[in-house]
Amino acid sequence: MNELILVVEDDQANAILLEAILTEIGGFEVATTDDGDEVLAAVDQGGPAAVLMDVSLTGTFVGGTKVDGPELTRRIRSRPRGANLPVILLSAHAMRGDPERYLFESGANDYLTKPILDHEEFIGRIRTQIESLKSAGQGGGGRLEGEPVP
Repeated sequence: MNELILVVEDDQANAILLEAILTEIGGFEVATTDDGDEVLAAVDQGGPAAVLMDVSLTGTFVGGTKVDGPELTRRIRSRPRGANLPVILLSAHAMRGDPERYLFESGANDYLTKPILDHEEFIGRIRTQIESLKSAGQGGGGRLEGEPVP
């Protein structure tokens, strides 16, 4: 079974492109959503091996409250199965200092700019995050420490 990547993206064209890269080049399973409640439910269930999070979500809500990518990442981090889950922020509006600021504010693991031009590097960075979690004994897939890996 391939690892599941959860893509949180509110632009349908970007979501389709990311899914194609992840499945065709990376061999991952992919789920996409822009619903914050769905994201947190997936994390709570231990489903994704990693999350790709758009920074500037425009219509995403959690419990009726509007959130952007960094805020949704903070909410993921506050959950037991999300504390160590690899989260990679994606942004099309990268300005000098944005990566450092967003990584610090959100607690995400990595930051990449869109469009994704080097697909192999993109897949490699995702795999690196997943493997880092596994080698740290966390198992991956948002599992709780000590929980068996299927």
